[in-house]
Amino acid sequence: MMEEIAFYYSHRFLHNKYIYKYIHKQHHEWTSPIAVSAIYAHPIEHIFSNMLPPALGIFIMGSHIATAWMWFAIALTSTLNAHSGYHLPFFPSPEAHNFHHLKFTNCFGVLGVLDRLHGTDSLFRSTKAYSRHIMMLSFKAPRDAFPDKTN
Repeated sequence: MMEEIAFYYSHRFLHNKYIYKYIHKQHHEWTSPIAVSAIYAHPIEHIFSNMLPPALGIFIMGSHIATAWMWFAIALTSTLNAHSGYHLPFFPSPEAHNFHHLKFTNCFGVLGVLDRLHGTDSLFRSTKAYSRHIMMLSFKAPRDAFPDKTN
């Protein structure tokens, strides 16, 4: 939850009209992100929005170093997946973050808890991509499991 809170608010702050063009715009040059774009960010953004949020819970809880390494590995893998554009089986869905890179004003969080609370996922929830925003537990493609309706 510490990562969700820290990332959501730091990420949303980076979308402030007075700050965006100087810091976060670099990351949003990728409207259809690929994994490497996850760390394609201004150094200030990388420290305060990419590195600090996953570390907060580790520091607050005084976690063991092995737990910290495991957590950072999971966080990095999840971030790369969210920017990959692929809906891999047994991984969190990248649909919300893909939508964020498409529209910029929705889906600021990692888990989506604060997006729901603040209503910053309302546009996303009205799209077909939202129905595919689940963790797939099979190798079936999400577009096959949840096809777009054709008339």
